[in-house]
Amino acid sequence: MIKRLAGCIREYRTPTILTPLFMVGEVVCECCIPLLTASLINNIQTGCEMNVILQHGLKLLVIAMLALACGVASGWFCATASAGFAKNLRHDLYYRVQEFSFANIDKFSTSSLVTRLTTDVTNVQQAFMMLIRTAVRAPLMLIFAVIMSVSVGKKLSFVFAAIVPFLLLGLSALIYKALPLFRAVFKKYDQLNNSVQENVQAMRVVKSFVREDYETKKFTAASDDVRKDFLRAEKLLALNNPLMQLSVYAAMILISYFAAKLIISSGGQYLNVGSLTSMITYSMQILMSLMMLSMIFVMLTMASASVRRISEVLDETSDLHNPETPIYEVPDGSVDFDNVSFKYSARADRMALSNINLHIKSGQTVGILGGTGSSKTSLVQLISRLYDATDGVVRVGGIDVRKYDLDTLRNQVAMVLQKNVLFSGTIRENLRWGDPEASDEALARICRLACADEFIERFPDGYDTYIEQGGTNVSGGQKQRLCIARALLKKPKVLILDDSTSAVDTRTDAKIRQAFRTEIPETTKIIIAQRVSSIQDADMIVVMDGGTISACGTHEELLNTSEIYREVYESQNKAGGVDNG
Repeated sequence: MIKRLAGCIREYRTPTILTPLFMVGEVVCECCIPLLTASLINNIQTGCEMNVILQHGLKLLVIAMLALACGVASGWFCATASAGFAKNLRHDLYYRVQEFSFANIDKFSTSSLVTRLTTDVTNVQQAFMMLIRTAVRAPLMLIFAVIMSVSVGKKLSFVFAAIVPFLLLGLSALIYKALPLFRAVFKKYDQLNNSVQENVQAMRVVKSFVREDYETKKFTAASDDVRKDFLRAEKLLALNNPLMQLSVYAAMILISYFAAKLIISSGGQYLNVGSLTSMITYSMQILMSLMMLSMIFVMLTMASASVRRISEVLDETSDLHNPETPIYEVPDGSVDFDNVSFKYSARADRMALSNINLHIKSGQTVGILGGTGSSKTSLVQLISRLYDATDGVVRVGGIDVRKYDLDTLRNQVAMVLQKNVLFSGTIRENLRWGDPEASDEALARICRLACADEFIERFPDGYDTYIEQGGTNVSGGQKQRLCIARALLKKPKVLILDDSTSAVDTRTDAKIRQAFRTEIPETTKIIIAQRVSSIQDADMIVVMDGGTISACGTHEELLNTSEIYREVYESQNKAGGVDNG
């Protein structure tokens, strides 16, 4: 996992290397200061002249300024490296998610992916910052301070030999207890984010059913669950500080006691006042280094769970990928299903589609009708390889879809999904998702085909009207027509409309179908619909039931041969749902 994440440093390798180098300089300078201070005290004690004091003072000033300069440089390079590392990590995560198939995305919830891209990346960034700066400073300071303290007072080094193992044992116990709690809490973060996301997206439903109190209680319960786990972990880690304080003050007391005995017993020969001062300073440096190491361990304990979650996304490989020698041209819009069966997961108990045999000629208009759960959407998702067939072969233009370059295939198979999505930006920007180079004239022509020009022209800003995130400031029918126009701009060989005119009136629906017949006759049009009127003039109508094709034929043929189709037609006709125009 470390090697995988280290690849995200990339162009920030130089500041990453310079950070610990400058930190080494700062540590060396700080370790030299107590020695000079001890020498100054000893010289003053023996009655030195003023110029000796000034020389020592100048040396201390120069070393202190060097330490400051190295510290500032190290901090600046550390900030640059850590921010850049986090940027690259988010970039790699985001692009990895973009490569995922629907099956991969189904494995991770949306809220979990958001948490990994935000909270987890922040935790790893902070850990990276500590690793290249504090994790270099603390052990170096510890090593240098121990060496210097041993050289000053060898007999006093046993104090550190006794305290350091005690401290390390205590820290290890804390980390052992806290790590499982942090692993659990990040999973609960996913649930918390899921609650927020679901509530915000369904705000209109929540308010219409007056369920604000219920949703608030649900969110509060999830939030309180996170709080409890964090509280338990933080209570454990809070013991880190008193443990450090105990060690620091115990070391100071022991050093002062034994040093005083040595000074008295040796008559100041073995250890003098200056050496005692430097010993106390070095002991503080040693114990502060240990305190910093304990903070690093705490941060790494938190980050380790985040590293594991991020690595899960980075190591996930899409089950959809280009072949070694992909085909970059789709000959025509013909679509064939040969003995196709499909299930969403290898662990699924039943097939979503079973033994599908369907042959659609290029330029045909095909309607698909079926009840809820009959797998109409599952069928058309196989055409653009949003999923791969479990068994059998799906062909477009007479070629197995798995042999195409994915981008080529999806550019020639335009799909307007059941859940229409518009992005924040102008109408013009949303439409140009279909063709970034489309001219204003092309936009206007396509919008006339999709009957979207009617309402766009009524907006004060026309095509520059701003669309809120998710298209919340336009109606369902307007959103559907904009999505159809966006798909048409791709000039596809196959156009799939997944119940994409359900929110428009029958008159507008008929106008859209007429425009399709006259303006894009060579494009294969596959229309999933709930209204018989939307597909009754199709060249072929497919009736689905329980993941299989129940019947296939024209409107007149199905009225005579398909009981399901006839029942739907008669129920809608009695309700006035059929528009023969």
